[in-house]
Amino acid sequence: MATVDQTIEIDVPVSMAYNQWTQFETFPEFMSGVDAVRQVDDTTLHFSTNTAGVHREYDARILDQVPDSVISWESMDGPRNAGLVRFEPLGPDRSRVSVTIEWTPEGLAEKAGSAVGIDDAQVGADLHKFKKFIENRAGETGAWRETVTSGQVDDTFGGAGGGIGLDGIGLDEEPPPTGGRDF
Repeated sequence: MATVDQTIEIDVPVSMAYNQWTQFETFPEFMSGVDAVRQVDDTTLHFSTNTAGVHREYDARILDQVPDSVISWESMDGPRNAGLVRFEPLGPDRSRVSVTIEWTPEGLAEKAGSAVGIDDAQVGADLHKFKKFIENRAGETGAWRETVTSGQVDDTFGGAGGGIGLDGIGLDEEPPPTGGRDF
């Protein structure tokens, strides 16, 4: 399994960065290789990707999501991947976005690309595109402020996201047999 860790600082409030990230269908505007994302339900996304001429479609589900703090996901089928995006305020108009992705390269080209750090470089480039995308807008294109815990929408906090500890999120754990939202 390959791991990518990238971080970027963005000149927008943390809520604006987080709100934009929850608009998954805009991913193709700043993520290379992502042709389309369709949100199936609150915790399931359908991805259509094309990387180095290899077209894939797969579903992913949101495991945990806390407004202005964290989003974690895992693929349900197709290429094996899981990840975590953390949002951290650095002041009233500045935030840090950190992305960790674990994935299983398939085929010689993906394995070679991973070995020389092409996946790290691509995620870094996509974060720079996200920075430009969100900083050049008057505001986010939308927001989803609910909390997801263990793959289920949690109405306990009314979308405030408080009181949930995510220190135990394990990216290398095997995914459950059922899924939810494409990611």
